[in-house]
Amino acid sequence: MPDVTKTAPAPEDAKASVTAPVAVKAEKARSLWGDAWVDLRSNWYFIVSSVLIVILLVMTAFPGLFTDASPTTGDLVHHFLSKPELGKVGSAEWLGYDGQGRSVYARVIYGTRASVIVGVSVTALVTVFGGLIGMLGGYFGGWIDAVLSGFTNVFLGLPFLLGAMVVLQAFSERTVWVVILALAFLGWTQIARVMRGAVITIKQSDYVHAARALGASTPRILFKHILPNAMAPVIVVATISLGVYISAEATLSYLGLGLADPTISWGIDISGGASQIRVAQHILLYPSIMLSITVLAFIMLGEAVRNALDPKTR
Repeated sequence: MPDVTKTAPAPEDAKASVTAPVAVKAEKARSLWGDAWVDLRSNWYFIVSSVLIVILLVMTAFPGLFTDASPTTGDLVHHFLSKPELGKVGSAEWLGYDGQGRSVYARVIYGTRASVIVGVSVTALVTVFGGLIGMLGGYFGGWIDAVLSGFTNVFLGLPFLLGAMVVLQAFSERTVWVVILALAFLGWTQIARVMRGAVITIKQSDYVHAARALGASTPRILFKHILPNAMAPVIVVATISLGVYISAEATLSYLGLGLADPTISWGIDISGGASQIRVAQHILLYPSIMLSITVLAFIMLGEAVRNALDPKTR
């Protein structure tokens, strides 16, 4: 007897599911730094501060792109002139002249170099030295940590600016590198404490115990496993501290204990403008504005990085 049973046609959606399986694309999990970069790209603090810092770095490397005037050559005919002369359109006249007839605009532009070099160099030195001290103390513990922590506390008890003044008094010629070394000599303690706390937490992690069980050497554990994971809080502190060091250099130069002529510095110009504030306010105003913008840019960048690297803010 012939088989008269019929197979019911499959629904259209069932056929589609069989003939065209849905391809599921697994999204790769991002690291802490990957998540931070995604957050930073949408953070206006980061965008604005990055643009300002890029401009400052270009200004530091190539000041001639921003002005063709000399910051050191003066003409007493322009003594304390605060407004551009009629018919003058050059950049030298934009912000007026100081008491020696030098262009305030040119000095503001060229003063960026000393401030940025001091800030970046001091930050690099204190990050390397303080980070090394904190990493060794936090990892080894015991008497090594006790000695390094005591050494750190001795320097931590010294007032930063007052200590820098005392150190700089020992030098007859205070160049940019003398100021850098003086600030770095006293400014590494905060980085050391932050690094020590991060290393103490990270060395208890399972991957560190696994690396040690597999026979990894101490330098490999420190620089391959611990250091990359302990850098996040250090980078935040270093970024914010960079603006502090720029401000400290300007303060020391203002007090006559930092940079001195013929070096061009915002602090030197602010000091000269303060003594002439009644007759030529522009000499004080423009370097002060530039210093404030620079310090604010680095503080904003540090704040943006801190929020991006802090899981609690997500």
